[in-house]
Amino acid sequence: MTTVIRETKETQVHVEVSPGKGVTQVDTGLKFFDHMLATFARYAGLDLTLRARGDLTHHVMEDVAITLGTAVQRVIPATAARFAERTIPMDDALVQACLDAGGRFYYQGPLKNRLYEHWMRSFCEHARVTLHLRVLRGKDSHHATEAAFKALGLALRDAMVDSGSVFSMKGSVALEVK
Repeated sequence: MTTVIRETKETQVHVEVSPGKGVTQVDTGLKFFDHMLATFARYAGLDLTLRARGDLTHHVMEDVAITLGTAVQRVIPATAARFAERTIPMDDALVQACLDAGGRFYYQGPLKNRLYEHWMRSFCEHARVTLHLRVLRGKDSHHATEAAFKALGLALRDAMVDSGSVFSMKGSVALEVK
């Protein structure tokens, strides 16, 4: 299990993550956001305990992205399969997530909701993953957002599968931090 805590004048965030069965306890005080985080963890196969409080919705969401991204980065195996793609339908929405968990950050969106767009970018930056997220169809932003969290979760689950060796021409993609 990896535990990451972030406490600032604006927020208090406590995250515990481990590969598992998608068991979650999430409480940010933001009901839809809680649902998205629990959905992501369930589909990613991550056991997640997350508590967050803060002064503004934007600050809570951003600091959760930073904290959760950091925790996820620490549970990605050095010998992860790295690459994965999932396309998820949800009613009118169809969303594709293409992911590389090889330690390099890049995010290409967009999601219509700016808070969730910013969350995705911040999460990817701190998880050190590359994510190309495409909303192929969808009029209802709720459905597109939920399909995006499901697609990201499933792609991350696939990318985290231990391949038994480092999947890179470089021979290593990990950084050693002491």
